[in-house]
Amino acid sequence: MSNNIIQGVRVVRKPSTKKHLIDYLKLIGPGTIITILAFIIAYQFVEPAPPRHITIATGSTDAAYYRFGKAYSEILQKYGYTLEVLNTAGAVENLQLLDKDDGGVDVAFLQGGIHLPTQSDELISLGSLYYDPLWVFHAAGLGINQLSELRGKRIDVGAEGSGTKVLAMQLLALNDVSVQNAKIFSQGWEKAAQMLIQGEIDAAFFVTAYQSPVIRQLLYSKNIQLMSLHRAPAYAVRLHYLSMLNLPEGAIDFVENIPFSSTTMLGPTTQLVARADIHPALIDLLLQTATELHRAGGLFEKAGEFPAPKHLDFKLSKEAEHFYKSGPPFLRRYLPFWLATFIDRTKVMLVPLIGLLIPLFRVMPMVLRWRFRSKIYRWYKKLAEVDPELQRDDLAPHLDEYLTRLNHIEAKVCQTSVPLSFSNELYHLRLHIEMLRNKLVHAASNTGSSNDFQ
Repeated sequence: MSNNIIQGVRVVRKPSTKKHLIDYLKLIGPGTIITILAFIIAYQFVEPAPPRHITIATGSTDAAYYRFGKAYSEILQKYGYTLEVLNTAGAVENLQLLDKDDGGVDVAFLQGGIHLPTQSDELISLGSLYYDPLWVFHAAGLGINQLSELRGKRIDVGAEGSGTKVLAMQLLALNDVSVQNAKIFSQGWEKAAQMLIQGEIDAAFFVTAYQSPVIRQLLYSKNIQLMSLHRAPAYAVRLHYLSMLNLPEGAIDFVENIPFSSTTMLGPTTQLVARADIHPALIDLLLQTATELHRAGGLFEKAGEFPAPKHLDFKLSKEAEHFYKSGPPFLRRYLPFWLATFIDRTKVMLVPLIGLLIPLFRVMPMVLRWRFRSKIYRWYKKLAEVDPELQRDDLAPHLDEYLTRLNHIEAKVCQTSVPLSFSNELYHLRLHIEMLRNKLVHAASNTGSSNDFQ
């Protein structure tokens, strides 16, 4: 029998993991490169990250605006953002700084009713935060019941640049009180309070929260009286940004019974206003902070009443409108702020992910199956060329050649490396080779036409 029959090649090589990896890379490489390029292009449209440092304009250091600014700063610090609190003369100066491109202010507390000469598209409102009550104090012995009775009196209307002065002058104008028939002063709150206590002025206007040390000082002073504005409904009709407020008897101090009678007051709301170019993520963060600080309510506010999109002097931002309707964005409810912001910014990157990666991963398994199976199935064509049943007409003269070619095919197959998931096809091929060899040996034995088979 021929040596070709005896010498069946049985070399079995361990599958090459490195070669498989190269095969995988050849297939996924082009798709990966295309996907990376798509991400690079899409990244050009990603919104920049929100700035870590922003500035808020508040008011004088003894005012509620400044204290709230500090509280906002402490909360934002927990999220990794620095809020610089800028003390100013008040709402008017805040608005002027906010409206300037080089004012250095990103957001500010503004008193309702403070307007620019013309409506600006550069400013947006984030909502109202709380009522800012107007306190009108006067010397107890004057017996004043109406603002119109301040004609001829000495009156402090608040510092220059403050919202207090704007409101006080509007109310006095409605009562025909002006610099022509009264002596008008514009001092800071502490100075005005001292002048009132010492009898240097007859009345003073303050717009601030009741927690202000100046307000509490005047409320507890025996020689100073808080005026009840009995015509408050009429003022609220004429000045639409004002709301009627009621301070019940004893609401400040039950023991001292302050105030000693129910007092009707007026008050605008304090609004949070920002430049229109502020980063949208910061709007959500500021509103979350405002909710944390103001939702509990206060002396004049019901719990949950603020922050709210009402009594606004500027257009409500789209982000704020969504916040009031639906709450914080979905991602920011369940993820850390930085992570939610990053995902929100990079959502445009999902376009290449969906458009390229998903189809790629659907096609890749089919391509990989075709590639690895093609390594096996291509040998069946070679086997058909040496199959004695298919080559019966001229088999005898070619038996040695067929056996040599078959051994060569088996040697090549033994060197073929495929992943384990395709090993069954490989072993089937080797089994078919063995079956074909047996057929050739049998055919050679029957023909006896070659010396190699004797």
